[in-house]
Formats: sequence, C-alpha cells, structure tokens
Amino acid sequence: MLNNYSNNIHVSSIVEKGATIGPKVYIGPFCFIGSNVEIGEGTILKSHVVINGHTKIGKYNKIYQFSTIGEVNQDLKYTGEPMSVDIGDYNCIREGVTIHRGTIQRGTTTVGNNNLLMVNTHIAHDCVISDNCIFANNTMLGGHVTIGNFTIIGGMTAVHQKCTIGEHVMIGGCSGVVKDVPPYIIAYGNHAVPSGINIEGLKRRHFSKKSILTIKYIYNLLYRSGKSLNEIKSQIKIMSKEHIIIKPFCDFFNQSTRGLIR
Repeated sequence: MLNNYSNNIHVSSIVEKGATIGPKVYIGPFCFIGSNVEIGEGTILKSHVVINGHTKIGKYNKIYQFSTIGEVNQDLKYTGEPMSVDIGDYNCIREGVTIHRGTIQRGTTTVGNNNLLMVNTHIAHDCVISDNCIFANNTMLGGHVTIGNFTIIGGMTAVHQKCTIGEHVMIGGCSGVVKDVPPYIIAYGNHAVPSGINIEGLKRRHFSKKSILTIKYIYNLLYRSGKSLNEIKSQIKIMSKEHIIIKPFCDFFNQSTRGLIR
C-alpha cells in the first residue's frame, strides 16, 4: 500500500506487493522493500537500501546507501521463523549499516528514537537499542545486547553478545566490551575497564551537581569500597527510594547477566 505517494519512489526501486509505505516517504534509486515491510511518514531512503522481513520503521528516519535492515540473522540455529525488526522515529542510519532480524529467543531486534548509527555499524539479532544513542563508525554489537538511553560508543568497538550497557555511558573507541557496563560511567580498552563517571556527558544533559555527586558515590561503592556486590545492590535499592537518579542502577542490575566490568 503506497498511500498515493508513489511519485516519491524512484522507478529503479522495487517495492513488493504488501509493503506499507506512509505519506511523504522518499525511496531513492535501486532500493528493495520486501512485502512485510512498513515504513512511516517522512522517512528517506537515499539509494541502494535493502529492507526485508517483518520490519517496521517509524517516522522521519534517514537511511543512507548500502544499508540493510531486516535481513536473515547470522545465528546458526535460526531456521527461518518470521522474526522482526522494529525501528522508531527520527533515527539517522548511515552508509553500510546492518540491522538483522531477531531470533525465536526474543523475536525482535529493536532500535528506539533519535539514534545516530554511523558508517558500517552492525546491530545483530535481538539487540535492544534505546533512545538518543550515538554509535561511531564500525561499532559491532553481538546478539542480545541491550543499550541504555544516551549511550555513546566510540568507533571500531565490539560488544560481546548478551552484554548490557547502562544509560549515559561513554565507551572509548577501539574497545572490546565483554562484561556489563553500569550506567553513567566511562569505559575503554580491550577488554574494557571502568574509568570514572561520564561527567562531561552528564553536564551536557543538565544533571545537577547533587545528582553527579550521588552518581560518583555509587561509582565509588562499586569500584572502591571493597564491599560485595550483593551488599552494594542492597544499599543502592534503599538509596533509590530517596534519589530517583539511582533508579537506572536498579534497572541495570535486574538486566545484568554477564557480570560487571572491572
């Protein structure tokens, strides 16, 4: 269904019967849109873009040439089940980005809103990307990775499958992340290790001085107190009732399965 905007689809592109194309969508030369794809209002496909499978793309996204979204994942256990990709609004997906469909374990690969995925980023099956993230060139995410809001990942960084990275995190370039990364911190290296809290990022997002000091206190608990992780979790849970800024730590610990970076 083309919603009477077929004049925005280049003659060299293929849109299979059954695809839903919203108003004001522009599809440039040599694109392929599969029959189970839904593209929301105002989204732009520059050229040579492939969107396949059960893929839903929201409003006003920009997708650059040679990107592939919704293709068969690279999980060797996958046998063709109708898994999906769900992408929100206002994302910028640069050249050569690959976003693979989910597997039977989760079903969907999810990208939220207002993210910048730079050149050659790879998002594997079943990943969950939140909002307002920036992934620099050649960021590689394994399957089932979860990324929190406002996280920045430096170029040529690899994240091991099933890792959880909390919100407002900064990962330095050329890093290898093999453990879970708590919210609000900076990490870098191969393997990535913690390097303090993301003060500049928090200031840019208008965190108060009190909030930053509270986050720094939690960081010191995690990495300098010598307490067990169970003791720290209990203390954080109590503190979160008074300091809402700490709640992301509680959410992170509920999701974490691979252990913390050290």
